[in-house]
Amino acid sequence: MSSIEREAMEYDVVIVGAGPAGLSAAIRLKQLDADLNVVVLEKGSEVGAHILSGAVLDPCGLDALIPDWKAKGAPLNTPVKADNFYVLGEAGQIRIPNFPMPPLMNNHGNYIVSMGNVCRWMAEQAEEMGVEIFPGMSCSELIYGDKGEVKGVVAGVFGLEADGSIGPDTEPGMELLGKYVLLSEGVRGSLSKEVIEKFDLSAGREPQKFGLGMKEIWEIDPEKHKEGTVTHTMGWPLNSKAGGGAFVYHAENNQVFIGFVVHLNYKNPNVFPYMEFQQFKHHPMIEGLLKGGKRVAYGARAISEGGYQSMPKAAFPGGALLGCSVGLVNVPRIKGNHNAMLSGKAAAEAVNDALQAGRSGDTLDAYEAELRSGAVGADLKKVRNVKPLWSKLGLYPSLALGGFDMWCNTVFGASLFGTVKHGKTDAASTGKASDYPMITYPKPDGVLSFDRLTNVSFAATNHEESQPSHLHLADPAVAVTVDYAVYGGPSARYCPAGVYEYLTEEGQDPKFVVNFQNCVHCKTCDIKEPSQNITWTVPQGGDGPNYPNM
Repeated sequence: MSSIEREAMEYDVVIVGAGPAGLSAAIRLKQLDADLNVVVLEKGSEVGAHILSGAVLDPCGLDALIPDWKAKGAPLNTPVKADNFYVLGEAGQIRIPNFPMPPLMNNHGNYIVSMGNVCRWMAEQAEEMGVEIFPGMSCSELIYGDKGEVKGVVAGVFGLEADGSIGPDTEPGMELLGKYVLLSEGVRGSLSKEVIEKFDLSAGREPQKFGLGMKEIWEIDPEKHKEGTVTHTMGWPLNSKAGGGAFVYHAENNQVFIGFVVHLNYKNPNVFPYMEFQQFKHHPMIEGLLKGGKRVAYGARAISEGGYQSMPKAAFPGGALLGCSVGLVNVPRIKGNHNAMLSGKAAAEAVNDALQAGRSGDTLDAYEAELRSGAVGADLKKVRNVKPLWSKLGLYPSLALGGFDMWCNTVFGASLFGTVKHGKTDAASTGKASDYPMITYPKPDGVLSFDRLTNVSFAATNHEESQPSHLHLADPAVAVTVDYAVYGGPSARYCPAGVYEYLTEEGQDPKFVVNFQNCVHCKTCDIKEPSQNITWTVPQGGDGPNYPNM
């Protein structure tokens, strides 16, 4: 595709992704210099269509970016009123008191929000300032300059034939060129992945770690609804099968956000994260809450969990990585949106300083320094050992040691453990099927728990079927000879949308089928597949989920 002649448009700054990080960068750039030409390219059909988050939002990012956000009508309507932590057993639960927890774990002053709606509001603020925002524009290719720097992206390619060739209805897209290119694609974005590899940005850093987050929105009985209540749980049904936990957030309008996170470093390839989520809803505490209600939305996405020691270098020749493209989630707080906003603000300030000095296309070292030593780095450094301790020691020892470590970092600014390493990638953590037991999951009842394909319909995901699959297999044979034969075909289970399946007939090798139309862009396959045989790339613009208010 790189040999195709395309029209080109030039901007001061090109931003890929209209999430909280990208929109914060766009807003801050315009605050600093109203004459800058800034464009934001979003692959979703509209801003917010591909945004999924818990979400309890720490407003510190908005406070720094738009101090008068309340007066401007930001959709932060549900302040946290109650904060609960439970460890679940199959039939009951134990409340963990709040008082032993370090102050950073306190959710008072935060808000239960739909990040999709927050991003829609941020996009309105940006457009009022003159930022150009183009939804439905997938960025499928990077453009490099004469010195090897990133100088732009290719966006808006439509109508390719199923084999990837150019057909009579193909629209070749455009080149959008910038003095700097900011990548805010979210977790495991395809362009960010390319940049990290090309410029070796992870050299000397720990491997990035991930979780799979799944979420449903329920409308429940008003008598059971307690607006502003935040509940986090650990334990059942995961127990020793995998790390992870769940959340229940009572939002406005009698809605609750039910979420379930499975750490993707689990060893047993027979673990079925989606079914763990469905089973969770049958716990007496959750079942009692949801009974008589109805599910109105479903979605899933990967979550970066490596933290401070896994952050790649965020600046590269010609641009920078923002937000989840770097991996800025504070794991024990289950929050990353505030850091995404702060990263966008910091990148914008570094870009503006560079442009004012007449520079372009160089490495924004000031941004990298601010990200690691400023507010974002301080937030992540305090909790850097929680995830690796959990992975190495399991739930209960890590609860005690992780809490102790956070107190040490909070009070003394240092840890007795130093910085604990993560070790293997999540893909390399997967064990052979022959070494682990099968796991039998209860059949969904269609009332509280649902089969995957039924639930995927509540994500409103859609992909034009005649286009090439955006899920690329390096070697189709490996899916059978390695991933099925050795690991039992984990893609049929780890995918929360039922994209992958193995069709078996007696006496024949299984057939590996990729139903890319179901994809909700969580990118778990790119992360967890043991052979790393699957690469997630962008489909044509506007395709994918259409989340209304996730």
